[in-house]
Amino acid sequence: YCTNKDIGFDYLRDSLTMSAHRGRERLQNEKVIERGDRLDKQLLRGLHISIDDEIDRVLIDEARTPFIISGSDKSGADETLYGTAIELAGKLEEDADFDIDNEDRAARLTDKGREHLGDLADALPPSWRSKRAREELIQQALAALHLFELDKHYLIKDGKVHIIDEYTGRVMPDRSWERGLHQLIEIKEGCEISARQGTLARITYQRLFRRYLRVAGMTGTAEEVRPELEAVYDLRTVQVPPNRPSQRRDLGCSLYLTAAEKWDAVASSIAAMQKEGRPVLVGTRSVAASEKLSAELEPLGIEHVVLNARQDAAEAEIVALAGLPGRVTVATNMAGRGTDIHLAEDSCSAGGLHVILTEYHESPRIDRQLFGRCARQGDPGTHEAIVSLQDEIFQQHAAASANGIASRYADVGGALPPWSGKYLRVLAQRSAEWKNAQTRRATIALDKKLDSALGFAGRTE
Repeated sequence: YCTNKDIGFDYLRDSLTMSAHRGRERLQNEKVIERGDRLDKQLLRGLHISIDDEIDRVLIDEARTPFIISGSDKSGADETLYGTAIELAGKLEEDADFDIDNEDRAARLTDKGREHLGDLADALPPSWRSKRAREELIQQALAALHLFELDKHYLIKDGKVHIIDEYTGRVMPDRSWERGLHQLIEIKEGCEISARQGTLARITYQRLFRRYLRVAGMTGTAEEVRPELEAVYDLRTVQVPPNRPSQRRDLGCSLYLTAAEKWDAVASSIAAMQKEGRPVLVGTRSVAASEKLSAELEPLGIEHVVLNARQDAAEAEIVALAGLPGRVTVATNMAGRGTDIHLAEDSCSAGGLHVILTEYHESPRIDRQLFGRCARQGDPGTHEAIVSLQDEIFQQHAAASANGIASRYADVGGALPPWSGKYLRVLAQRSAEWKNAQTRRATIALDKKLDSALGFAGRTE
């Protein structure tokens, strides 16, 4: 019983252990003559049966990023090189020297930017003479500066950069970004630079789980990805009716022009529910957003507790108390998918848990998972979405429509018409889901290409 990541990395470790001289005769020779048995060092017993909880998260949401085992580059990390890259990137101007692609989370130099970079590199050491190498490094530095944010994509803990898992909201220890990005972010934040990592072994989620003899799983949000589960993994989807009739009520979506108006509305909704004696769970998409809301609630005298990657040690205690009457929990995705919040009797009689979503996710399935924290097992409960046109998902995946609505209702105070929130959500999430599906297909294609390219050398795993 373990996480999907443990399975993936154990499989790659076993592949590295067996990478040299796999033949049966060689293994027998090791066992008898060299008194060693690599088979005894295997971590897995074989890929027989996999039963996955929240299977759509495992096989769909997280499948954009392959499993990669890295080793430290023996040449070490050149702090001067990365420091110079950050300095040069800071001298380039957006729109003139480079463009930011928020959807792909990438920075790209323009023709003018390449010329400008070439001029800046003339006075630098010979390591900057290679045009292709310096442009790739500077584009990574631009991404580190403009696309990766503190307390959203990573946090600083014990003087080190720790990546935050966007799906669970938890810190991913001992993980790092590749191609120098991690070192560039360390320079950006003034942390001690770590050794650059080189890839030793990789495999995609799709390839790994298709190697099991039998795969099955459970989730409350499989219907939307039914075609992909069948096409990629040959898995059929069966709907199971709820154990008890649902009492969950949707209070709709409220869309505001600015983030400031949104947070005011969230605070008002929390105060109203707390006055009724109902527990409240507020879902935010980042550590920074959870702490921003906390700062808004403190002057209002609204007692609350924050659950994000900084409080991961106290997670069980916070969740255990989240169902008490009047309890307010401000959380990232740590309190989303799969979390059971048990209600006190007084909380049930007051109307149950109220869930507030403060920013839509790229997948509507993740939104539904958050809403699913209320009204479980026949309990009463309600949920609502309170969002703004300035939210990241609207600006990244539906910017033109969001800006058009903003212009049309610039002089309107309060919540915008109900249709606008629904329209933007559908538009942005469809765009994001299509983009993510494209990324998953590209990941599979790259995996096949690498396997084919290295096929002349024998087995690649």
